[in-house]
Amino acid sequence: MSERSHLLGRFLEFSIHTPDILQSLGFYKLLGFQELEIGDVWSHRYAVVSDGEINIGLHDGKFEGSALTFVHQDLARQARSMSKHNFDFQYLKVDQDVFNELGFLDRDKNMITMIEARTFSPADQETDDSLCGSWFETSLPVKDAMRAAQFWAPLAPELLRLREEPTVHMRFNAAEMSLGLSESIALNGPSLCFRCDDKDAVWTTIAKHGFKFKEFPGFEGAFMALQAPEGTMLYLFKEDFLGAGYEVAETDEQEEEPNGEEE
Repeated sequence: MSERSHLLGRFLEFSIHTPDILQSLGFYKLLGFQELEIGDVWSHRYAVVSDGEINIGLHDGKFEGSALTFVHQDLARQARSMSKHNFDFQYLKVDQDVFNELGFLDRDKNMITMIEARTFSPADQETDDSLCGSWFETSLPVKDAMRAAQFWAPLAPELLRLREEPTVHMRFNAAEMSLGLSESIALNGPSLCFRCDDKDAVWTTIAKHGFKFKEFPGFEGAFMALQAPEGTMLYLFKEDFLGAGYEVAETDEQEEEPNGEEE
C-alpha cells in the first residue's frame, strides 16, 4: 500500500518527550542504537536513534508524553478529509507558509501525529539490531481492545494477529509499523517490544552502566524491561509472545482512566 493511499501515510518514529537529550542519547547508543542525521524542521532540541527497524525521536519540547508519528506527503488534503470524518484534532497546522502537522488522540488517549515530510535521514540498510534484539511491536495500553480496534481499523485496516486469552491482544499493520493493542494491566504506557537472543550481553551492559531495569516485569512473559532515561519502556522477550501459547502472570495494576472520545 503506497503512502498516498494509506490514511496515515507512512510510519516515521516513536516520538517521546525527552528532558535530557544527551542522557537519553547516551543510553540508546550504549545499547547499540545508531544516531541519525536530523533536519532543521523543529525549533526545539531533537535527536533520533534507530536499530534499522524502529526509529525513536527524542524531543526536548513539543510532546508532553509519547506519540506515534507518521509522514503524509499530501497532509493538507488528508486533514480536510479527516475533518469531514469528524476527527477531533488536538492541534492542526495546515498552510502554505508553515510546516504542516496535526495531532489527535485515540480512544485511550494515545497520541497520533502526522507531518508533511521526514525530519531525519533514514537509517543505513546495514544497521544492525541493538543489544535489545529485533523490534517486533509497539504496544499501546487500551481498556477494551475491541472498542479500540473500531477506532484503529479504518487507519490500519490490516489485522495481523488476534489473541483472545489470557488477555485480548490485537496487532495491526499501521502504515508499515507493527502496532499492538493490549489489555494487559502490566502495560502502563506506549512501549517497545524486542525479541532478544543475547541475554548475557544485556546483563553485561546493565552491570557496566547501571541501567534501570526490572526482571520479569509481568507483561506478556517478558524476561526484562529496560527503562530509558526519558521513561520509554523497552520489553525484552525470548520470542514474539503472539507466537507462543504459554500462560502469562500479569502484575502492576494501573489506575482506571477515562476512555477516549468517540469519533
